[in-house]
Parts: sequence; structure tokens; C-alpha cells
Amino acid sequence: MDRRAFLQQSMVGAAAAPALGAARSEGGRAVDAPRRAPLANEYTVLWKASDPAAEIGYCPALARLPGGRLIGCMLHAGPRVDKQRSWTVKVHTSDDRGRTWVHRADVAMIDCFPFVAGSSVYVIGGRYDLTILRSDDGGDTWSAPVKLTDGKLWYSHPGSAVYANGRIYFVMEQIMEPIPHGFPVHVFAPVVLSARTTDDLTRPEAWTFSNTLSFQDVLREHGEPKLLGVPFYAPGRYRHPTTFRGMAPIGWGETNLVRIADPAHIWHDPAGHTFHLLARANTGRTNLACLAKAVESADGSRITVSLQEAPSGEPMLYVPLPGGQVSFHIAYDDPTRLFWMISSQATDSMRRVELLQPKRYSMPNQERHRLALHFSKNCIDWCFAGLVAAVDDVGQSRHGATWSSTATTCTSSCARPTPTL
Repeated sequence: MDRRAFLQQSMVGAAAAPALGAARSEGGRAVDAPRRAPLANEYTVLWKASDPAAEIGYCPALARLPGGRLIGCMLHAGPRVDKQRSWTVKVHTSDDRGRTWVHRADVAMIDCFPFVAGSSVYVIGGRYDLTILRSDDGGDTWSAPVKLTDGKLWYSHPGSAVYANGRIYFVMEQIMEPIPHGFPVHVFAPVVLSARTTDDLTRPEAWTFSNTLSFQDVLREHGEPKLLGVPFYAPGRYRHPTTFRGMAPIGWGETNLVRIADPAHIWHDPAGHTFHLLARANTGRTNLACLAKAVESADGSRITVSLQEAPSGEPMLYVPLPGGQVSFHIAYDDPTRLFWMISSQATDSMRRVELLQPKRYSMPNQERHRLALHFSKNCIDWCFAGLVAAVDDVGQSRHGATWSSTATTCTSSCARPTPTL
């Protein structure tokens, strides 16, 4: 499906019958409304685990080259050997809009985010220091990986990038304290990275890094959230007959970066040096995201991350966002002047923990088998466009999607949909 047809179908879907098959009245009796087919439930499998109980695929990500080629990356975790896993980023290319793929490289690193800058394509990632590699032939061959930091811990989820001022901007989370177990979102600090697109971005000095503002820093400065029911569940373990259920401390992570282009928007910066960070909010609730802003100096030498203030002067930490409880992905589309977001749809977050199906992942707010598309003019008011992919089996996932301007993918145990955008 081409871009225009997809957008038209999505707009129609927003006004059509709900995808969940809501009840309607007919002659005084209730009947089920027809279920609309998901927009992209057909898929191409890029990778399949030979041993699903031992192998894992993580963090798929896409970049589109100017000629239309797609660069597709994913993180592969091999079977445990002596309690350790081998971590490899697999790099693929496609020249037919994602229908077929060619495996190009295996790189010993953790996490991956491909992007285009100048005449080169790069993949950046890393857990123990950020690492980057470059291709100058459209992804056919790749350089050796180079470290950009020294002695720092990172969580490099493939978020969204912004191209502006002759530069590229995106976010990686720095882990401010080593945590042996769990998901340490309370010590994540979303760091904005920026570089001129014409520079050699394998050189550490080419990059500008923002300050670090961890979630714990925010709580120390502004206090605990009030009257939001956050945390919804107290951090800790919860009883379930068959499987482990746990709630991590409140925090943020897996951040998307956006720039407001609408001059009528309250937060628009006519100088073009203000960006906004929308991050997954780990609260135990659904449909909340965390918000921050990043302001760049006029010469591009300094970026400062802080909370956004409301017009009243009050600091803002949370904003409503469909699927903000788990990872989501936002991209700005110039022709429609809209932000488009793909995120997990929550339908059953109020079920008691001990009554969850055994195959259902983690806590009630962690539903991951329905993937939805929304659009917004302002990144605050989101309109439903359609159900992208879904499966009735709650033990499977249609979750953790990322996209380029022309493609969409989702995580392991989620087969990769054919590119649609």
C-alpha cells in the first residue's frame, strides 16, 4: 500500500466502527458491530528464533536511504552459556520495500538505531558505552564499531530522530547508577545527542551531548507526583498462581524526540532550537507519557534538558498519550503536517493481578498484543487512526514498533509487517 492510500484509509478508519467490535442497538436488541481488519496484519518475517525458549530478538529499527533502500537492524540475544548471553546486532537491507531482505553484518554490540547523515548511513547503540559504525555504500559493507563514550552505561532504545539546523538530533538514555536487576527507569537520564550531518559521525568530537537529568533528579527537585495515582501499584512483587509479576519503581525511558513546527503552538520556538521529549512513563497506569524539553544554544554547542512548564508556570511531568505506558514511536510527516504515533493499545488494565492469564506479560498495564496508530497536530491531542496489528493470543506480542518514513516493524514474537508508511 502506498503512503497516500494508507493515510486515506487511516483517516477513514478513525471515523468508522471501533476495531474492538463495540455493541450497537438494532430494534431494541444488542448486536456486535463488525470488526475492521487491522491495517498491517500481513507481514514479512525477517528473523525467526530457532529455539524461542532460549533466543530473543529485541529492538527492531529502520532507516530509509534517499534512493529508497531500507536498513533494518535488530538485537539478537543467543542462548545462555554459563549464565551469559551473546549479544549481536544484525543488519539487513531491502530494495523492494521490505518484501525481501539481505543479511549484511553481525556486530558485537547491544541495541541499535540506524540513521542517515550526509552521504553515509550509521548504526549507533551500546550498553557499556555508546558505539557507532558507518557504511558509505548504502549498507552493503560496514566499518568497525567505534566507541563514542568512555566508562558510561546506556540504554539505547531506537527512538525518533529530528533533522534541523543542518544537524541530526535524537535521544539515548544514560543509566546514572548501575542496577543489578530489573528495569532501572528511575535512574534513566534522557540525553539529547546532536551532530552536523556533514561530519564524520564516527569521531567522538563530532557530537554534542546534553546535560543529564534523571527521573530521580526530577523527584528530588519537584517532589513525588500528587493526585495522579502514581505509582498505581507499589514497586515490588505481586502474587500470581503461575508466574512472576513485578512492578518497577516509577521512572521514564525509551524517549522520542520531536520539534514543534506549528507557529500557533504554545511551545513553538521560532528560532528552531527547542525540542520536546516524550518518554514511556512507568507508573503502573496506562495512557500516560513523560514530558521534558531540550533547548539548544544558538551556536549548537550546548543542549539543556529540563521539564516543560505550563503557561501557568507549573512544571509538567506527565501528559496523556495512548499507549504511553510502554514503548511507542512518533514520526512527523511533512505533507500532512501531523505527528503519527504507533503504540500498544490497552484494553484490560484494571483486571486484578492474580486473575491475569498465565501467558499475559507482567502487570495489568503491560498488555502488548494490540498495536494502534494515532495522529496529532500538537503531540498532546491524539486521534485514533486504526488498529495496525493484533493477535488474540495474549502470549504473543505485537509491540515495540519503530518505523522510518516508509516502513514499520515490531519486536520479537511479533512477526514483521510489510512496510506500509
